[in-house]
Amino acid sequence: MIKLLRLELRKILTYKTFWIIIGLYFLFLASGIILAELIVNSWVTDMNKHLPIPLPHVNIYFFPNIWQNLTFFASIRYILIFPAIIIIILITNEFTYKTIRQNVITGMSKKEFLLSKLLFILLLSLCITVILKLGIFILGITHSEVTSFSQIVTKSSFISVFFVLLFSFLIIAFFFGFIFRNTGLAIALFTLYVLIIEPIFSMVSKIPSLHLGGISHYLPVNAALNLVEYPYIPILKTIMGLHVQETGSLMDCSIPMLYSVVLIGIVFVVMNRKDL
Repeated sequence: MIKLLRLELRKILTYKTFWIIIGLYFLFLASGIILAELIVNSWVTDMNKHLPIPLPHVNIYFFPNIWQNLTFFASIRYILIFPAIIIIILITNEFTYKTIRQNVITGMSKKEFLLSKLLFILLLSLCITVILKLGIFILGITHSEVTSFSQIVTKSSFISVFFVLLFSFLIIAFFFGFIFRNTGLAIALFTLYVLIIEPIFSMVSKIPSLHLGGISHYLPVNAALNLVEYPYIPILKTIMGLHVQETGSLMDCSIPMLYSVVLIGIVFVVMNRKDL
């Protein structure tokens, strides 16, 4: 597996488009994290104009809630679309430039080819998660007054949940790339599904007369993104009455991981039956 991953990295690390998109991703991610508290407090300020008793401003960078708050902002679908596009481009380029045929001709099996892509997705998910974890730790240390070990590690399970969320999201991009094979078409359909189709279906499913219940929570993208559904901000519970998670649960990860297994299985079947 190390050999497959090394071959994959050799192709990717010299690819300028990869560095441009990953740079944009981290730029938007950092901007979102830095501006998150400002955005939330501007929202509180607007609410206070209509309340007899003003609500206090919030600090989202305090331990232990910073784990939940920043993994939520890092999980916004408009930000996650960037690493997903990287996966789609890297996969569809293999078909566009016929490099997949060359790999198979030189002795790599279809199974090994797919495994190399999955290993890269796993590595990319891990690298992003580690960088996010370091960023959260630094912001938490510099903004929290009390930094006991127990306070720091409480709710740190959200970072593990984020890893599963990101990996599952990228597997959906992996699926679109292999099924449609054309870069423009795959990116267009993936973006359409993630940013428009699922959100619209989620809104429609909440209409009482349709009796669809909570089916939207079980859609592929929503099942992943709902692992960190809301930031831990008290006004969400006291004013809006929302159910806010107290901790990240690995049990909740079962649905997106099941989707990942199914989508990977479909890709394996399609690849074995289709010509390259």
